[in-house]
Amino acid sequence: MEVTGIILAGGMSRRLGRNKVLVPMGGEPLVNRVNGRLSQVANRTVVVVNSRERASELELPDKVRVVVDIHPDRATLGGIFTGLSEADTQWSIVVGCDMPFLNVTLLRKMLEFREGYDAVVPVVDGYPEPTHALYSRTCLPAIERKVLANDLKIARFYDEVRINFLPEAQVDQLDPEGLSFFNINTPQDLDRANSLIEQGR
Repeated sequence: MEVTGIILAGGMSRRLGRNKVLVPMGGEPLVNRVNGRLSQVANRTVVVVNSRERASELELPDKVRVVVDIHPDRATLGGIFTGLSEADTQWSIVVGCDMPFLNVTLLRKMLEFREGYDAVVPVVDGYPEPTHALYSRTCLPAIERKVLANDLKIARFYDEVRINFLPEAQVDQLDPEGLSFFNINTPQDLDRANSLIEQGR
């Protein structure tokens, strides 16, 4: 079954102090690095941004679609809604634009747990990780209700759909260092990421 990769790139990067999607990472913009990992699993990629200006700043492969939030200012949940709405496959892998160490093996394993569910969400440090997850288009009605009600905590729509939570023990087997979920929010995070890349991660 084909799957779409959705990269959420609508954040304002306030703590980093500059547009994180364009930060150089291993010789390429961060969003391009994320797309490079994701495209090893997904058949196509959609990048969700919060404005046409942001879209014009990106230099991605021609096959990557860049779309603007359908519901502006509705946080990450609004970005997930936009991405799923624009996807032309039943299932999508949703990740943040600031996750430079996506684990392709883990993503492929998650795809094996879709049957009978509307979403597959890994558990990390005892909590679901909603921006490194699989969502079916069957989630769209529940997500839209929350977006329109401005109830934007992602996990709030989980009670309305069938979620397969990937156990933390299984996540740890495939990604014992948890680098899949490392994201860049601060200059210190950026320094650490560059150090890891120099080590060949």
